[in-house]
Amino acid sequence: MASSICKHAAIAPSPTTFRCNRIPIHRVYLIRNGRPAAVRCSLLRPEYIPNHIPDPKYVRIFDTTLRDGEQSPGATMTTKEKLDIARQLARLGVDIIEAGFPASSDADFEAVELIAREFANVDSDHVPVICGLARCNKRDIERSWAAVKHARKPRIHTFIATSEIHMQFKLKMTPEQVVEKARTMVAYARSLGCEDVEFSPEDAGSFNLNWILVAGWDGLGVDHLDVHKVAIVALSDREFLYQILGEVIKAGATTLNIPDTVGYTLPSEFGQLIADIKANTPGIEKVIISTHCQNDLGLSTANTLAGAYAGARQVEVTINGIGERAGNASLEEVVMAIKCRGEQALDGLYTGINTQHIVMASKMVEEYSGLRIQPHKAIVGANAFAHESGIHQDGMLKHKNTYEIISPEDIGLLRSNESGIVLGKLSGRHALKAKMLELGYDIDGKELDDLFSRFKAVAGNKKNISDDDLVALVSDEVFQPQTVWKLEDVTCGSLGLSTATVKLIHANGDEHISCSVGTGPVDAAYKAVDLVVKVPVTLLEYSLNGVTEGIDAIATTRVLIRGEDSVIATHAYTGESVNRAFCGTGASMDIVISSVRAYVNALNKLLGFKNRLKTEDPNESKVIHTL
Repeated sequence: MASSICKHAAIAPSPTTFRCNRIPIHRVYLIRNGRPAAVRCSLLRPEYIPNHIPDPKYVRIFDTTLRDGEQSPGATMTTKEKLDIARQLARLGVDIIEAGFPASSDADFEAVELIAREFANVDSDHVPVICGLARCNKRDIERSWAAVKHARKPRIHTFIATSEIHMQFKLKMTPEQVVEKARTMVAYARSLGCEDVEFSPEDAGSFNLNWILVAGWDGLGVDHLDVHKVAIVALSDREFLYQILGEVIKAGATTLNIPDTVGYTLPSEFGQLIADIKANTPGIEKVIISTHCQNDLGLSTANTLAGAYAGARQVEVTINGIGERAGNASLEEVVMAIKCRGEQALDGLYTGINTQHIVMASKMVEEYSGLRIQPHKAIVGANAFAHESGIHQDGMLKHKNTYEIISPEDIGLLRSNESGIVLGKLSGRHALKAKMLELGYDIDGKELDDLFSRFKAVAGNKKNISDDDLVALVSDEVFQPQTVWKLEDVTCGSLGLSTATVKLIHANGDEHISCSVGTGPVDAAYKAVDLVVKVPVTLLEYSLNGVTEGIDAIATTRVLIRGEDSVIATHAYTGESVNRAFCGTGASMDIVISSVRAYVNALNKLLGFKNRLKTEDPNESKVIHTL
């Protein structure tokens, strides 16, 4: 049933066209056999001009899942996984994909370059801009351009800190030096041939916090502040911000991104900041204003919407809101808020996002990053469309719009009780495929065969197969890194001492068997794996959960590891070297098998990232057949 509040038709995932109450249907591409093909499935969007949007009501969606999102601890993704996500983002209809920070490491450079080449010669009316991040220095900018220049629509995104406290203590530069640095580096990016340059004053949105810190707050409370001094600092910060933005516009910037780097501002403050920048920055009519809001106070979505309402026409977001510290503004929240309230409360704002692909994008990022979504997460959480209260259930039975402002079909999710499909040990491939489609996964080919084999093994031991069981199986079977080592068998026992025997198969077909002892069966099994793989690692996190109730529940395990000879990358904002951590997940009705699967998958990701295996075929993609 459609949602009368959102006023958009509810559509089940299908290759057919659909109606929208705002604009006509247009074409976007999907991936067939690793290559793009045009279909009629998305919304018409204005022509892309770097520094101008023909329709003033259109809001560009800038997705930074692959850059800022990957800065979450343990969220390291392989090149192959990043390419899969980039393809899904293109299918979702995002306008700009920030593919990474090319100067961070050789692996990041290769991932950004591969994604740029993927979108170099796409036969489609909508091709996303591929963006690379760069600090304000020639090396970073050259590295970024070398990676993104292969795209049909390349962009360089460069940044520098502009608040008094950052210039004084982090950069150790005067305001005049910072302005000159920003101006010359934007001009340098343009001189390389890049016609689309975004500039960010790194901490512009945190001006309130900076006023207090610079004004000399002694920590004794607001009453001890010199209000006159705070006001002077505030004014100088704003005037300096207008000045540096005006200079980079003259140098050729096409987008000005205003970040709330530490998530400190309130929506009213951030909206006013955007309005003030729009009113006071010389040459602002020649560029697009963008927002980038962190979620430290839980206000990232609200601040992003306030910025858009005040005049920003690009919003920077991530799938599931992942990112550093408390994360970023969530793409699904911002997009659905604009879709539901754009006409009534946001002066007619709209985006070009095909919202039916939200669920698939969310699941893919969740599995590849290893960052689980809390059940009550807006839009994509497991409980987002669940109703347990008797009053709510009564209302839902009478009319779904009583307690739902969004139909699950709007985001690509079918209601589990509408298909009538109940799976058991006698179910076949077609029934499994139909059920997975209902859950938001369009799986075919070898992935379906592998999943079906795992499903039959579980169905033979468990009478009732729940949706959660199927999600756990698809996570363990489909969303896994390139196989270097495969777990064939594990046995364990205890005769006064826990022992484990593990059989692993290498990618070249060689079988390896190892035995070890430990403080428990999982510890013994992990030590046996270490004897075979011979890659010293530190186990940072280990968690195990039952997917459903009952003694026969499938167990899911998540581990986080870091190699002793670790993979090093450069942090975008601090410039510090960061030791990457790698996440692995596993699922089985046997908790030891589940635990070993997760450990081996984490090792596979570490090895694949470390070696950047050339045998990996970038044209093969997992679970990307959705129309």
